[in-house]
Amino acid sequence: MKKMILLFGLGLGFVSIVHAQESAKDSTLEQFVGKYTFPDGSVVAEVNVALENGALTMSSSAGISPLEKQGEDLYAITQFQGTAKFKRDTSKKIIGVSINAMGYELEGTKANASTTTFAYRLTNKYITNTSLVIVQVR
Repeated sequence: MKKMILLFGLGLGFVSIVHAQESAKDSTLEQFVGKYTFPDGSVVAEVNVALENGALTMSSSAGISPLEKQGEDLYAITQFQGTAKFKRDTSKKIIGVSINAMGYELEGTKANASTTTFAYRLTNKYITNTSLVIVQVR
């Protein structure tokens, strides 16, 4: 009986450790998630990085691709034979991405990396309809 309780306790501890590691991995990957925009005239206007089932993907008007970690902040864009190198600011926050794929080199900025956007409804007793106002704070 004591062995059974000990084995149960060890098994529960192992499951807890594995779950904690997966949660930490997901929260680390979460920092890459977002929309990255490129200058006018670029082959794609924007890409979106998403976290799906514990893995990063990148999508654009050209298609979607899994991202495979190659190094610190460096990922392979497997479907387009390229790489994505994420850029950080001095506080280690992701602010952009450099993409080199299929002969194209793109420099993108993470949307809202240095700004906060919020919306509120403007109502006034002298205005008959309600207006939605979007504010961007730097």
